[in-house]
Amino acid sequence: MKKAQHVISRPGGRWSVRPSGAARASRIFATQAEAIRYARERAREAGADLYVHRRDGTISARDRYGSGPEPTRG
Repeated sequence: MKKAQHVISRPGGRWSVRPSGAARASRIFATQAEAIRYARERAREAGADLYVHRRDGTISARDRYGSGPEPTRG
């Protein structure tokens, strides 16, 4: 199963990258741009999705790197 990568803010202004379902971050960064760069590379390697979250937790951007079908709504 391909685990999506999430870029999430942390207390103190730092940013973390966490795979879907993981309890802990895989890495922590000083800036969101560094975290996005790392997460994008991990998502490309895994053929998974990348989700970038705002500080309030909502999703601001999503990129797909897998070849699977687009999920349906319903």
